[in-house]
Amino acid sequence: MKRAILFLAALAWAAPSPAQHVHEHAQAAPPVTAPAGTPARGQAPQTPPIDVPWNDAIPAGTADHAARALKESPRHGEWADIKMADGTILKSWVVFPERSTKAGVVLVIHDIRGMSDTARAVGDQLAQDGFIAIVPDFLSGKGPDGGGSDSLGAKVGETIRSLTPADVNARLDAAREYGRKLPASNGKTGVVGFCWGGARTFGYAAAQPALNAAVVYYGDAPGASDGTIEAQLATVKAPVLGLYAGNDARINTTVPPTEAAMKKLGRSYAVHTYDGAGHGFMGNQAGAGGANLKAAQAAWPVTVQFFTKNLK
Repeated sequence: MKRAILFLAALAWAAPSPAQHVHEHAQAAPPVTAPAGTPARGQAPQTPPIDVPWNDAIPAGTADHAARALKESPRHGEWADIKMADGTILKSWVVFPERSTKAGVVLVIHDIRGMSDTARAVGDQLAQDGFIAIVPDFLSGKGPDGGGSDSLGAKVGETIRSLTPADVNARLDAAREYGRKLPASNGKTGVVGFCWGGARTFGYAAAQPALNAAVVYYGDAPGASDGTIEAQLATVKAPVLGLYAGNDARINTTVPPTEAAMKKLGRSYAVHTYDGAGHGFMGNQAGAGGANLKAAQAAWPVTVQFFTKNLK
């Protein structure tokens, strides 16, 4: 895969200040008129999925593209058994960039569906963009006979919901320490997460004061729904970038109180909202009549620019 010129980043990104909020228009195409009789009266029109073109400048937006990205990648990727403090093995996919100098490390937190080719392909994309990527399976040791996501089948969602913030942060701490000790690492660490992983990313920014950067894709901040947000975010040290879908009120209603708390605390929190896109737009680029794809194309250069600035 060829490195793309991230010209969009210059348009989308400015140095973050507390509670900076940018709305970006990624409107869906008008819904296709359905045959007579569908959808039923009172139901919203259903926009059919689009064909997503292959694009090696952003993470894979379909399962097929994720499999292709992993198969065709020229970068070195390997499975690592990272030992946690309690002796549990954290199975992780590690990908190295092709560069002559040391690189920052980015931890990738998968979504609520557990470890997948899609998550691993995000890691490969980060490596293409110049970072060492570590993609842990957060369900390592939680399956039958000590297995992970692939051993849990239909119980992945149930099991991942049983992880406490302390469970997640212990896994991230182990991955962070492993990454910092890699000879090719420059010692700086960022984290990016999607959906369930986005919320855990914000939580880790509050839990780990030595973190250097956090990118939250459509996830809420700790305390956003129970009135404790200011107290919980008081420990955040790393700059946070929040990337949200316009059609995602469940998450977006938590953004204003998050902005207010981060501003009051003097913390760096830049927000970009992509109009017309739906929750999970990065991994579902075929959805929302093209708006998800446009959001992914706009959000990823901002992500890379943010990590480049904060992990150098």
